[in-house]
Amino acid sequence: MRLRGATALHVGRCSFFVGELSVAAWPGSRMGTTTPRTQREQFAASPLLTLQAQLAVMSVHFDERSGIVPCKTPWGKWYQTMEEVYIDVNVPLGTSAKEIKCNLGSKDIALSVKGKDILKGKLYDSTITDEGTWTLEDKKQVCIVLMKMNREAGNCWSSLLEGQFHADPLVQDEMQKKLTLERFQRENPGFDFSGADISGNYSGGGPDFSNLRK
Repeated sequence: MRLRGATALHVGRCSFFVGELSVAAWPGSRMGTTTPRTQREQFAASPLLTLQAQLAVMSVHFDERSGIVPCKTPWGKWYQTMEEVYIDVNVPLGTSAKEIKCNLGSKDIALSVKGKDILKGKLYDSTITDEGTWTLEDKKQVCIVLMKMNREAGNCWSSLLEGQFHADPLVQDEMQKKLTLERFQRENPGFDFSGADISGNYSGGGPDFSNLRK
């Protein structure tokens, strides 16, 4: 049965329709790939194999399979998932940890390298201070990870700081698509949404299906 709606997803070969969501996928499949008929028959005939496929999908982080949607900046880039914000800052080769000062607050950030301010200001939204981290990679890049306070798919940051480092409209749209697909992945672990395409009502994290499960 197909219900009326405006959101469409296209993933692989198998289709089902729920509310405003249209999905096409084989468990564990990726966009643009085909699943051999014998394998598809095994999925249909073996609940155990289906469970194994689900566990395999769940064991790999969604962003590792789907890639990132970066917002480029003069110092590097930032990108996000439902739970985290990643900030990659390029620094002069040979920089040592002693030359870096990084303060991560729940609503603000300050990063300086060799006495020069790189990032300083109020974050777009609140984060969990105790779970924020930074590392120096290969003495040439500072990698910061912030944990969002609000981890809903609809909480798509449009900028890193208030008034600074905005994602352009196209990047912002792709970021929201990715967060919505990440949400669908969590709600439907037996399917692989990492190569999916989505159109329609995905703003704010997509439609709410909770009333359909009662």
